[in-house]
Amino acid sequence: MANEVKDIGIDVKVPETTCTDKYCPFHGELAVRGQIIEGVVVSTKMDKTAVVERNYLNYQQKYERYEKRTSRYSAHNPPCMEVKAGDHVKIMECRPLSKTVSFVIVDKR
Repeated sequence: MANEVKDIGIDVKVPETTCTDKYCPFHGELAVRGQIIEGVVVSTKMDKTAVVERNYLNYQQKYERYEKRTSRYSAHNPPCMEVKAGDHVKIMECRPLSKTVSFVIVDKR
């Protein structure tokens, strides 16, 4: 099954390289579901984990203005994705892989 590419159910580009990571949604056994979030990779210093940052606007009703907010997600970084800091990525929810990791990178822009 290492050479077969699995259909993960959303329209994303399949990575050209293959990997033997069991937590890869394309080449392993990890199922993805739920939220799809787009963001920027801030750090890849952890082993097989990347920190993805998402910026958004939150409306403050009292002041009738928007404020900038930031969320950071720890996401599993499969070796076949070859993601580095500064890349725009799409992450998708999966089962908890560790204490902080419940997302996996599925697309690199």
